[in-house]
Amino acid sequence: MALEYLNDLNDVQRQAVTSTDGPVMVIAGPGSGKTRVLTYRIAHLIESGVYPEQILALTFTNKAAREMKERIAKVVGDRARRLWAGTFHSIFARILRVEAGHIGYPSNFSIYDSADSRSLLTRIIKEMNLDKNNYPVGSVLARISSAKSNLITPKLYAQDNDLMGVDRFNNRPMLYAVYNKYVSQCKQAGAMDFDDLLYRLFELLQKNPENVLDKYRRRFSYVLVDEFQDTNFLQYSILKKLVKYAKSPENICVVGDDAQSIYAFRGATIDNILNFQHEFPNLSVFKLEQNYRSTHCIVEAANQVIVQNKKQIQKKIWTDKLDSTKIKLVKTVSDTEEGRRVADMIVEHKNRHHIPNKEIAILYRTNAQSRVFEEQLRRYNISYKVFGGLSFYQRKEIKDLIAYLRLSVNNYDEEALMRIVNYPKRGIGNSTLDAISQYAAEKDITLWRSLMECPLPNKAKSTLKDFVKMIEHFGKKAESLNAFEVATLIASQSGLIDNLRSDNSLEGMARLENLTALLDGIKEFSENDEATDDNLPEDKSLATYLQNIALVTDLDEENTERDYVTLMSIHSAKGLEFDSVFVAGLEENIFPSMQAMEERDGIDEERRLFYVAITRARKLLTLSFAGSRYRYGKIVYNDPSRFIEEIPVDLLDSMVPRRAEASQPVRLRASVRGNFSQPNPQKKMGIPADFEAALPHQIQAGMKVLHLKFGEGKVLSVDGYNDAKVATIFFQGISNPQRRIMLKFAKLQILN
Repeated sequence: MALEYLNDLNDVQRQAVTSTDGPVMVIAGPGSGKTRVLTYRIAHLIESGVYPEQILALTFTNKAAREMKERIAKVVGDRARRLWAGTFHSIFARILRVEAGHIGYPSNFSIYDSADSRSLLTRIIKEMNLDKNNYPVGSVLARISSAKSNLITPKLYAQDNDLMGVDRFNNRPMLYAVYNKYVSQCKQAGAMDFDDLLYRLFELLQKNPENVLDKYRRRFSYVLVDEFQDTNFLQYSILKKLVKYAKSPENICVVGDDAQSIYAFRGATIDNILNFQHEFPNLSVFKLEQNYRSTHCIVEAANQVIVQNKKQIQKKIWTDKLDSTKIKLVKTVSDTEEGRRVADMIVEHKNRHHIPNKEIAILYRTNAQSRVFEEQLRRYNISYKVFGGLSFYQRKEIKDLIAYLRLSVNNYDEEALMRIVNYPKRGIGNSTLDAISQYAAEKDITLWRSLMECPLPNKAKSTLKDFVKMIEHFGKKAESLNAFEVATLIASQSGLIDNLRSDNSLEGMARLENLTALLDGIKEFSENDEATDDNLPEDKSLATYLQNIALVTDLDEENTERDYVTLMSIHSAKGLEFDSVFVAGLEENIFPSMQAMEERDGIDEERRLFYVAITRARKLLTLSFAGSRYRYGKIVYNDPSRFIEEIPVDLLDSMVPRRAEASQPVRLRASVRGNFSQPNPQKKMGIPADFEAALPHQIQAGMKVLHLKFGEGKVLSVDGYNDAKVATIFFQGISNPQRRIMLKFAKLQILN
C-alpha cells in the first residue's frame, strides 16, 4: 500500500515516524507537529504489519488519547479502535481491573478522588486523636502522595530518618502512622486513589514477574509516551519494567520537550527526559525545531527566554511565518487598571483583527488572579469561561448519585457509604454513625458489615436493614443491566430525584438539571459503540462507567461549541493555542513566584512556564504587569518580572523604559527599592550591626542561622554541589515555615 500520509511530513518528522525499532526520543518544540508525528508513527507501525493491540500509547489527558485515535483512524480505519491508547491512569486501571486479585484487590475496586481521600484522612486524624492544626489534611495528603510516587511504603517511610526528622520538626511525628492507616483502610474498602493506580500497578508487576509482567511485556511490542517531560519517578519505573529487560528490543518512543516541563509541583521529573539517553545508549534522537504555530517575533522571544536556563537539551526553534507584528508590552498602575486595559485590547482584537472570543485567552500564574479580568469582561458583556473552578463531577448532587452507584458496585466503599447512608435523610444520626464506626474499629471489620452487626436501637437497626436491602438490590441489578438502566433505577428508587424535585428554588432546579445531565452522559456511554481490545468483550457495565468517570479531568469536560474568552492558569493552558494570548501579572514575586526564588531550580521551572505561556500564541501576544496590586488585603508594589528583561527590545512594541541596570538581578533591585536616600540602609532594614554572612560551604545541617527576612531558623538539610547548594531551613513563626534557599545568594549568619 502506498504510504501517502508520509508526504504530509517534513524531513525530520518523516525520519521520526519511520524509525520504528529500538529506543527513540523525539524532542518536539512548541507548534512543531508533535501530535502528527506521534499519530503517524502509530499508523505507520500498523501499516507495517504490527497488530494494533500490541501497541501501547500513553498520554496525559483522555482528550489527547481520543484525538490520537481519531487521527490514526483516518489512516488505518477501524483497526485504530483496537489500539491501547489512553492516560497512564486509565490504561493502568484497565490492567488492574483484570489482574487486581494478584495483590488482594477486587476487580470492581473503587477509585477515590481527592475529596474522598481528604474525607478518609479527616476521619483517620480524628480517630487517632491528633491535632488537626498540626496535621492539615492537604499537607498530609501531599506527603502521602509524594511517598507513593517515590515508591516509599509506610514501612520504608517509618525507617527513613530524613522523612521522620522533618515530620518531627513540623510537629507531625505520627504522620507515618496516618499513612499506614490510610493505606490499610483504602485496601479494606476495596479502593484505590489516583496515586494507587500507578503505585499498585508497580507492585503488581514487581510481585508477579512471570504470570503478569511477562504477559504485558509480550502483549506490548511497542510503547509510545506523549509529554514524556511530565512523567514522574514512578511512571518511568513502570515504563522501564515493560521495555528494559534481557533480550528486549527496547521499542520505546518518547515524545516531549524539556523546555515545557512545568509540573514539578506534581512530582514530574525533568531528569527523566534529560537523562533518557543514559538509560538507553542506543537511542535515536530527532529534534522537531520548525514551529508551524507562531509568528517570528513570538518564536524568537521564546528562544531568547529559554536559552537562559542551565539544564536543557539544546535546540533552536524557527518559523517561516515572517509576520512583523511585535509583542505588546503593557504597564499599568494597578491590577484593576491592568484588567481594564486587557479588556479594552480584547475589544480591539475582536473589532480590528476580527478574532472571535474562542481564539482569545488570558493566562496568569495563579487562579486567584482571574477576579479583575472577570469583573472587566462582565462590564463589556464579553462571554468568558474560567477553567480551574469547580468541576462538574465535584458538585454535591453529582457526587451523591455517584456515591450510590459506587456503593452498589462495591459494598466496601466506605467513603461512598458514609456520604449517602443518611441521604436522603432516613433518620440515621451522627450518634448512630459513630457507633457503627466504633464497632467496626473494635471488631476490625468493614463498615458495611458493621451496619448489619452493630447493636443499635430497633428503629435505627430496621432503617439500616432497609438501606442494606436497597443497596444489595441495586447491586444485583447492576449485574444484568447496562450502566444507564441501573443508574436511572438508582436515581429514582434511592429518593435522590424526588428530593431534588421538592426544592423549587433556582438552585434546586439547577441541581436537578445537573443530575439529569449526568444521566444523559451515562446514556451516551451505554449507547456509544466503541470497541475495546479484541480479547475483551464490549463492556457497558456500571463498574466500567465508574472507572471512566473517575478519570475525567477538567479539560476533558471542555465544551468547544460556545464562543467565550478563555481564562486559565498557565499550567492548565499547556497543549492549547490561541490567535491572541494575554500573559498577565508579570511581576517579581508573582511570576516568578516568591516560593520559586527559594527553591533549587525554581527559577528555571518558572522560566519554562513563561516559555509555555508565550508559545500558546499564534498571531498576537500581549504581556502585562501592574505597578501595584492588592494581595492579602494590602497594596503591594512589585517590580516587573525578570523574564521581560530577557526578551530583546527589538521584539517589543512598548513605551515602557528598559532598565539601565539590566545586568543587575531584578531580585536584588526589588529589595532595595526606596532605600537609596537613607544614609544607613542597614539600620533602616533592621540588620544587626554585628551581622556577618557565612560562606555557602560553612552552612551545615543542624545549625541555627539568622536570615535577614525570615529571622532565626534551623538548617534541616543541605543538598547539591558547589554553586548549586541549597539549604532546607525551618523558620519558626512565619507562614510556610519550611524554606529552600540557594546558599549562593542567601545571606545567613551562623548562630551556633
